[in-house]
Amino acid sequence: MQELIQYFATISDDARGIILVSGLTFFLLLEAWNPLFKFNYGKTKHAFLNIFFNVTTMIINLLGAILIYNAAIFNSSNSSGLLNIFAMPLWLYFLLGLLLMDLIGSWLIHYIQHKVKWMWKFHLIHHTDPYVDVTSGLRHHPGESVFRLIFTTLAVLITGVPFGIVMLYQTLSAFFGHMTHANIQMPNKIDKILGLVFITPHFHKIHHHYVLPYTDSNYGNIFSFWDHLFSTSKRFDNLEDIVYGIDTHMKKNENSNLKNLLLIPIQTHRPPVGSKFGG
Repeated sequence: MQELIQYFATISDDARGIILVSGLTFFLLLEAWNPLFKFNYGKTKHAFLNIFFNVTTMIINLLGAILIYNAAIFNSSNSSGLLNIFAMPLWLYFLLGLLLMDLIGSWLIHYIQHKVKWMWKFHLIHHTDPYVDVTSGLRHHPGESVFRLIFTTLAVLITGVPFGIVMLYQTLSAFFGHMTHANIQMPNKIDKILGLVFITPHFHKIHHHYVLPYTDSNYGNIFSFWDHLFSTSKRFDNLEDIVYGIDTHMKKNENSNLKNLLLIPIQTHRPPVGSKFGG
């Protein structure tokens, strides 16, 4: 386990890039072979739109890596962070590190973005996608990428995890982002069993159903038990009845236009049906 942490502490950009592109490619092929929905859309055009947002995320994360690295170095130099208060076996330290990084760096900021109106307007771009597939996990407004970067840094400072665990977590996070958005079929029994611990494609697709209360559920990124623990998980009996998108932005010129998507955060807020922000 120490070797794994050390490997990700020094992993090259090329090696990490190969891992991430391989995961994306694998789920693209799986979508073609065994899709959940047979979408009638321009897959290439849809992919390029989502990849544009991923490029902005990569630029922000590249700059933010300095912040995260310095936070991890601060922890090492000062033995700070919750996990460094008590001595524990390496396997437990490793597991708790991943769990808490997932809770603070992903679940918590995701939950907050659904509860704070001005932050929701940035996260909304992710929910406007009417054709959720493997590239949808790349679709995040640059403003949202900044929010996630800040909370990832907070997670590092709070937990005290070393840089190797941070990089492993971020690699797993990207992999799960590809998998959970992929337009693939999974046997229900397998999905339900895996869904007790991990976020599965079916579990997350409920989050992309276009209306409340489903939009405000299933926030998890890697581990699903945060949603079970905080009572934010929901099931959807017939996945074929799911409609992707968000009820306030169902028109193509709004949910598939790059300029409009970038400007949504400064547009007038549109309350969804059953608005969580009081109309």
